[in-house]
Amino acid sequence: MDETIRVPKRILSTLLTSIAAGVVPRSGAPYIAIGRTDEIAALLSDLDNVSEGAATMRFIIGKYGSGKSFLLQLIRGTALDRGFICADADLSPERRICGAKGTGVATYKELMRNLSSKTAPDGGALNQVIARWLSALQSEIAGRGLLPDTEDFRRALTKEIFSVTRDMEGEVGGFDFAAVLNAYYRAYTDDDEEKKSACIRWLRGEYTTKTEAKAALGVGSIIDDDSWYDYIKLWAVFFRRIGYRGFVVMIDECVNLYKITNRISRENNYEKILSMFNDTLQGKAEGLALLLGGTPQFLEDTRRGLFSYEALKSRLAEGQFNGVSAGNTTAYKNMLGPVIRLRRLSDDEMFALIARIARLHGQNYNWNVRVTTEDMTTFLRLCLARAGADAMITPREIIRDFCTVLNILCQNPDATFAGVVGQGVVTLSHAPGAGEDEDAFAAEDEAAALAFAAEVQAAAPVVQQRTPAAPTAKPTENAATNPDIPYKSDDFDFDLADLDI
Repeated sequence: MDETIRVPKRILSTLLTSIAAGVVPRSGAPYIAIGRTDEIAALLSDLDNVSEGAATMRFIIGKYGSGKSFLLQLIRGTALDRGFICADADLSPERRICGAKGTGVATYKELMRNLSSKTAPDGGALNQVIARWLSALQSEIAGRGLLPDTEDFRRALTKEIFSVTRDMEGEVGGFDFAAVLNAYYRAYTDDDEEKKSACIRWLRGEYTTKTEAKAALGVGSIIDDDSWYDYIKLWAVFFRRIGYRGFVVMIDECVNLYKITNRISRENNYEKILSMFNDTLQGKAEGLALLLGGTPQFLEDTRRGLFSYEALKSRLAEGQFNGVSAGNTTAYKNMLGPVIRLRRLSDDEMFALIARIARLHGQNYNWNVRVTTEDMTTFLRLCLARAGADAMITPREIIRDFCTVLNILCQNPDATFAGVVGQGVVTLSHAPGAGEDEDAFAAEDEAAALAFAAEVQAAAPVVQQRTPAAPTAKPTENAATNPDIPYKSDDFDFDLADLDI
């Protein structure tokens, strides 16, 4: 291993621990980013449009473990580096797009808790972003020759504050939003920590009654289950006004909406998603990117998924010319539509992925990784030899099993790769559909769920089982051999000798 290539210990340790447990790391994702070039290019193109004031909404669709959350975290890191503000949240039974008793605004609170900027990538950036804005305004005004703590200075600063907030007063909820920002500014200049704390509480959606908010700040509304999305749009406008390129909001685990048993509640959530979709595509939002991650069932199930809501189905369903027709079961690539479906990583990409992990594992635990390129090829061949694995296997399964092998070899010096893996097929415990709650379906919908599964199986392309061939020779260094080299489209046609551990 090239000792000059070093990953920070804190990031590397967390990264390997997370992926070995099947959890997506919040930092370090670029070090194991293999493949997904088309998907990444499409999302980065969206970010360019958002930086110009446009809005976009995408649905990232893939099976459990296919890399949805990983792709979102990868885009999150890239967006932060490019000057965007990002916020992410996972839906759950307690957090929904639309709900009563605080389940809707709970999603907003989670987004605000995870609000991130380039200087605060781990979340909790709200205070810092506002304070940075006010500090920058003070520096700008001081640069005009006005002295701090003078009446002219305060008057000029007030004028700049109101010039930013005035544009938002005409939006839904904009008047109170602007009033709270102005109250924060006055508390900032007066060094009133109690008032500043009250303003931040309101902006985070933590007030539960209008009476409490009015007593503390003099505003007549609060951020609640019905209005939280309107304030997301206001935040996007505000962030652009104060110098950021836009606001990227990522909502993962949308399959939890599919699991809602009450039809009325489920459709209310889908109606809210429809409203969000229309806003972004009709130009009613500015500088906002919405990324939603979910499973194929969440999208395609005509009884409980998004396709059960006809208005969404007519917007998200693929056209009749997508390539799937008589005699052709392979859809064409289309990254320009609202839905991005994650394909299975190719055999070469899988090989490059485990080769990268082997190098990082050796670096983190300071050991000579006793796995050759032939061993890695054998490992992949065994994984893909299982019936159906060629089409259904996911990166999470490959990574988890390979990390298990590396952990055993690291802790048992006398163990060999052949002895650990054996001659049998590697058992993949995450079978298709595993991980779903057993109570996800109500009793009355079990028949519909089985029918949907049968439709998916019938529509699935027939894939011949095969074993991974050794990648073709190419002597140049690539992303698989060096984590610091950016990924290129030809990274996986490399010489196996370059990856000799």
